[in-house]
Amino acid sequence: MSYCLNPSCPNPLNPEGTKFCITCGAKLWLKERYRAIKPIGQGGFGRTFLAVDEDKPSKPVCVIKQFYPQAQGTSTVQKAVELFNQEAVRLDELGHHPQIPNLLAHFTQDDRQYLVQEFIDGPNLAQELGSVGAFSEPQIVEVLNDLLPVLEFVHSKQVIHRDIKPENIIRRKSDRKLVLVDFGASKFVTSTSLNQPGTSIGSAEYVAPEQVRGQAVFASDIYSLGVTCIHLLTQVSPFELFDINENVWVWRHYLRVPISNTLGKILDKMLDAVPAKRYRSADEVLKDLNPRSGGGVAAPQPVAPASVKPAVNLPPQPTPIAKTPPTASRSLIDDELAEVSSQFNPQPVQGGNQPVTPQKTPSPQPAKSKSQIDLELEQLKSEFLNPPQS
Repeated sequence: MSYCLNPSCPNPLNPEGTKFCITCGAKLWLKERYRAIKPIGQGGFGRTFLAVDEDKPSKPVCVIKQFYPQAQGTSTVQKAVELFNQEAVRLDELGHHPQIPNLLAHFTQDDRQYLVQEFIDGPNLAQELGSVGAFSEPQIVEVLNDLLPVLEFVHSKQVIHRDIKPENIIRRKSDRKLVLVDFGASKFVTSTSLNQPGTSIGSAEYVAPEQVRGQAVFASDIYSLGVTCIHLLTQVSPFELFDINENVWVWRHYLRVPISNTLGKILDKMLDAVPAKRYRSADEVLKDLNPRSGGGVAAPQPVAPASVKPAVNLPPQPTPIAKTPPTASRSLIDDELAEVSSQFNPQPVQGGNQPVTPQKTPSPQPAKSKSQIDLELEQLKSEFLNPPQS
């Protein structure tokens, strides 16, 4: 099946072998090689089609973007033309990165502009969110670790994307890598343009405050990525995650599953309304996200402090009874007999390490003599320990 690219065609579907639309007569192949199969999207500036490159033996799938602005007014259309051409330039400069689509062609046919780019097979993060539900912390860490290096590359080319959102991040089926798409709103930065107001552009839910005023900076993309993350964590519109009365983000109230303080603080810094307090670069976020690797790709794992051993909850164990030689301690019988003896023969109390003062008695007894009570107690002990044999 071939699809007619004439916007006013009443019946754009055509059999695969035809070269001209059987309804309106428009040419179905672009540049004699790109054949549209079906529409896959439409925005304010144009339409997007899934297509086939008939010029190559393998007939690879590609994407055709047709410039077809819906807005009215000369200045608006002129700006749309500028942005469309700008996307082609940006893709030509940035498409050599494995996680950015390649630009295949950019041309005009039948007074309409077209852009042909590499097709990325896979769902975008908005579609993934709808199918699997809210993301977990490990998934968000994976998103950041995968996408921040791409953003760092884009910024190194002096380009601000200006439209980072779940719909513009595709998870490629072949390797599960995240691919950043749609550079139609991107801006090339010069030393003077950063200080000059420009066009306010981007998706309202994800755009940074300074970008609303037409003063986007590199940190504006960091902000939009942070908003993307809290939307993926909560599955709630970013408009509802911000309290306009208190002028604060309240995204934590909507979490399905709690996250670590580390990730929470990183997201808060990405979402700071003041650009100077926000992360200045993607590399800074990576370093905080992966402190042990200095900005690698491994997800941070909780580590117990070096000086404190982690507590382990074990079932209660019976207290062992220490076994000591008979000469080292008295038996239980000895203790009981001594208690009985003390009731009849009071002794001075000895406490701690204090020296004991010898007590004088009127009629001292020989050191080896025992009182009658002691003799009786010794006899009881002997009978208890050595009962008569029957």
